[in-house]
Amino acid sequence: MKNTALFNFKMLSIIFFVFIVSASSCSDISSKYDFAKVDSLFAAAIEDSVFPGAVALVGYKGEKVFEKAYGKFTYSPDAKVMTTDAIFDLASVTKVIGTTSAAMILVDEGKLNLDEKVAAYLPEFGNNGKENVTIRNILLHNTGLPAFKRYYLTMQTGEQLINDIMNCELDNPPGAKYVYSDLGMITLQKVIERITGKGIDKFLSEKLFKPLGMNDSYYAPPDEVIERCVPTELDDYWRHELVKGKVHDENAYMLGGVAGHAGLFSTADDISKVIFTLLNDGKYNGEQIFDPELIKNWTTKQSEQSTRGIGWDTIDLEGYSSAGHKLSKNSFGHTGFTGTSVWADKDEDLFIILLTNRVYPTRKNRKISQFRPVFHSTIYDILKRN
Repeated sequence: MKNTALFNFKMLSIIFFVFIVSASSCSDISSKYDFAKVDSLFAAAIEDSVFPGAVALVGYKGEKVFEKAYGKFTYSPDAKVMTTDAIFDLASVTKVIGTTSAAMILVDEGKLNLDEKVAAYLPEFGNNGKENVTIRNILLHNTGLPAFKRYYLTMQTGEQLINDIMNCELDNPPGAKYVYSDLGMITLQKVIERITGKGIDKFLSEKLFKPLGMNDSYYAPPDEVIERCVPTELDDYWRHELVKGKVHDENAYMLGGVAGHAGLFSTADDISKVIFTLLNDGKYNGEQIFDPELIKNWTTKQSEQSTRGIGWDTIDLEGYSSAGHKLSKNSFGHTGFTGTSVWADKDEDLFIILLTNRVYPTRKNRKISQFRPVFHSTIYDILKRN
């Protein structure tokens, strides 16, 4: 494994095309721009084991201007070559593409109220100090709930996991402190399912995936697409197997792969349809999917307590940001533990999707934190130079 200085040097200067394996599917558009430096960045990253493979997609001013696959599914010499239709475990990007989108739709339909107490929808949640937690608290990540628990080490079933969340105590009073919480998003999942009377996967399929033509988006992918699913971790401590086509997050796995905080699998192209819609005032092919005012509000920083919008995150222009520091403050996005991210700049009508499996073969690899900001800034410079 090379040191950081060598990695940064290669990221900025080496053009190394051994692992560049797929031409852009939109070359007629991207020919306006010179993305050679992006190829260089990915080649250096793969050589330095930041991730074995990746798919990048860029939308700009209503058009897809770049889409390309890099590397392979794993580091093995005979591994499957990465393609743009590869299906990735989105990890926490599920929170925005999945759960937050579902919540937006229900708010627009008048079935969910952000300032209503969670217990109004889930009476079993209203105990041990949680009586005043609201839906807004969940989406701002200031419920007071713990960030997460390693349920998979102490429990046997998803039902036990849910029961613990319903009956647990808060670490802080509602609204008092920002704590990014998987438990909160699992709770919101159960609220959505109680309101709709169906699993969040089924609800999203009907209300979002089918209307947008997201034909490669799944919770618990079916057998027929498993070969297109990119492996995540070589799990040597809990499942003791290569995790492929099954959700990487252990608590989501306990919930059958359908969870509010993780579990969604998708392609870069499918995700781009959601972001194109959000940047187009909620319209897709003439159909109104999201309310424009909701989009504006939910993708805007809500307070000085954190960088969070409602469900979505916003860019931190002063501290570390995975999006770099060239996108405008009017940007929103989210990252996922497996090496996924999406960032969109409302001022520039620009979005950047990055899907990788940086957790292969182990989650201990955190080099992507150095790669992401450089990648996003490079894309920005290329587009603004023209």
